[in-house]
Amino acid sequence: MTEFTGKAVFGGIAIGLASVYRKKDSSVEKRTVEDPGKEWERFEEAVETAKEELQALYDKVAEEVDEESAMVFEVHQMMLEDDDYLESIEDMIKEENLNAEYAVSTIGDNFAEMFSEMKDDEYMQGRAADIKDVSSRVVRILSGAADETAKSDVPMILLADDLAPSETVQLDKSKILSFVTRFGSTNSHTSILARTMNIPALIRVDFPEDADMKEAIVDGFAGKLILEPDEKTLEHYRELYKKEQEKRELLEKLKGKENKTIDGREIRLFANIGSVSDVSDVLNNDAGGIGLFRSEFLYLESSDYPTEEEQFKAYKTVAEKLEGREVIIRTLDIGADKSCDYFGIEKEENPALGYRAIRICLDRTDVFKTQLRAIYRASHYGCIGIMFPMIISVDEVREIKKIVEEVKASLKEEGHEYGDVELGIMVETPAAVFMSEELAEEVDFFSIGTNDLTQYTLAIDRQNARLEKINDPHHPAVLRAIETTIKNGHKHGTWVGICGELAADTSLTETFLRMGVDELSVSPSRVLSVRDAIRKTDLSK
Repeated sequence: MTEFTGKAVFGGIAIGLASVYRKKDSSVEKRTVEDPGKEWERFEEAVETAKEELQALYDKVAEEVDEESAMVFEVHQMMLEDDDYLESIEDMIKEENLNAEYAVSTIGDNFAEMFSEMKDDEYMQGRAADIKDVSSRVVRILSGAADETAKSDVPMILLADDLAPSETVQLDKSKILSFVTRFGSTNSHTSILARTMNIPALIRVDFPEDADMKEAIVDGFAGKLILEPDEKTLEHYRELYKKEQEKRELLEKLKGKENKTIDGREIRLFANIGSVSDVSDVLNNDAGGIGLFRSEFLYLESSDYPTEEEQFKAYKTVAEKLEGREVIIRTLDIGADKSCDYFGIEKEENPALGYRAIRICLDRTDVFKTQLRAIYRASHYGCIGIMFPMIISVDEVREIKKIVEEVKASLKEEGHEYGDVELGIMVETPAAVFMSEELAEEVDFFSIGTNDLTQYTLAIDRQNARLEKINDPHHPAVLRAIETTIKNGHKHGTWVGICGELAADTSLTETFLRMGVDELSVSPSRVLSVRDAIRKTDLSK
């Protein structure tokens, strides 16, 4: 018996045969071409064919899973229209007289490496797999090779270096027990699809090549892959698997149920998302709405400032899919551990305390107004709220509200319709906690971001692994800050939610309810377990 550890993408237990998926050699020959113009035309034709294939994949996933999960293939089509990507390939073909296959492969690798090096940003690391997938597709079309798909006649635990989204969705889902990869990101589209399919999945597992066809266990809770387990271990995990299935069945029965305590107190239970494609998770897990839409994904995956139309399309799609349920969009929150090169932000000694979030927006009002225009236009198609991150003063909120009024006036003048939009702030700094009574007079709601609030309250860098032991989100000071915020918000009729990781901590659900919290917003996969905790709480005792 051999045990390997990795990072869990989706919890659960899988028991079965391991199957190592090996891709064919994808090396590309470098050749000089005599007619670069004709070679460029050949590339353009391959791009059009790739778009047709991606559209077919979009249609397949939209039918078999849902449209939100299929959005990855719309993103891939957009990548094939990216100016930087296309211009780089064109330069290699036309300026260096190189064959299209080599140009696509080289530029694809360069872009993927650039994304992979963003160590502090798992979302951008996930884009590396996407650009590789897109480039490999175009190279395959140019070379006339057949498409590859991992196949099996029996249910299996699939082991691979990595799995591109297009490979994942083409698998026979009835034959897949679990995904285990050597590389990958928890925020990659592939990981999102794994969660949507409710398949236990691990990434960053250094499994051996000879694992093929060996009996295996995947523990998606502890992040373990066990090869050739002994009988005692096998029996233990069979029992865990049985209990997990029973638990899932019980949680499934909670779909459609109220988020109401035993004594009748009802609370809003929403979900956090990072991209349009996450909406499927929200709907599948029966969340009441979206309490945190991290809008920065639109900026992080782009090589330039996303346009008003690009943003409008994304926000409108989410609003329509939620069919009247509220979607709260957090305005651009970059800086600290999330960076966009095209913003030209200088390196700082302490970026967590530096030029980030609302500070950037109030400094670069053109960028801020573009996002606000897109959000307000989208509000005509659903129920949308806006919250502003890293607030420390009443003056900031008043400046924001002034800009909002300017945006609304310009939209009205141009004939754009918009809905009633709630305005709120993230409470994630001690300053916002201390000023919460005054801030409550200015906004409709508070959303407490416990990740940063813990960091700033305890003066502990949450990225510092050496401090993990004392980085305690249950610290009395953090809980007291949350309670103070709730009380001060309610004094002025401002509703208060929690959208950080603590919201999903069921050991604190009753504590938060007793504090009077109005909303908990958690990752989609945690909605039903938190609902269960709410329904088991009796506040009358």
